[in-house]
Amino acid sequence: MTEKSAAYPEPGETLDSQLFARRARPNSVTSCDGSGGVSEADEVLVVRSRAGDRAAFEQLVRRTARLVYSRQYLETRDAHRAEDLAQETFLLAWRSIGQVEDPQGFRTWLLTIARTVATDDHRRQTRQKRRPPPFSAAGHGGPGRSDSVESLPDASPTPAESAEREERRRQVTDALRALPEEYSLPLTLRYIGGADYDTIGRQLGLSNGSLRGLLSRGLAKLREKLKHTQGGEVRG
Repeated sequence: MTEKSAAYPEPGETLDSQLFARRARPNSVTSCDGSGGVSEADEVLVVRSRAGDRAAFEQLVRRTARLVYSRQYLETRDAHRAEDLAQETFLLAWRSIGQVEDPQGFRTWLLTIARTVATDDHRRQTRQKRRPPPFSAAGHGGPGRSDSVESLPDASPTPAESAEREERRRQVTDALRALPEEYSLPLTLRYIGGADYDTIGRQLGLSNGSLRGLLSRGLAKLREKLKHTQGGEVRG
């Protein structure tokens, strides 16, 4: 399916959060250049992007979307927030692309921006938690209450089941975050993002052989960290 091209603002202009909608999501990456054709090197695309070439930056977004999403998922443990933060990362990257001095270091630079975005988001979340919750009429027998809805059977997981799943997710993501990034990112792409080897290789700029070696060593390290937790086994 051909994705409709977005009109990106010039670097330094006011940015619209809708510009990178869907592009930052993990399922948006289908091929090296989005068309199945022969792709240009990342370095060439970075140089073109620095000159204001929006189409070149779109290709960079497609090549690194899963990578940035995985980085943000490790920080948030929340798929929706990770998508939002990935989009914010690319918006900031487009605005700041002129700061990239070494095109070969684009991915490292991009992940630095991702970490900054995640840190800022964590601070915002912390400030919001300190605020008192808004008054809700629904919780006080007011007009927002709906007895008919409350009487419906609840098919959602029980509190115990939800707590167990959340604890398991926390254990795995904590173990992944404790690994060096060279292992945590490919593992997250593979086992949380569900990406295949070709996609991961493109996202990380790795050959198939190098990637398989990293995954094998990383999985061994992850299993070692999880072996003392209940059911702490990750299947390769």
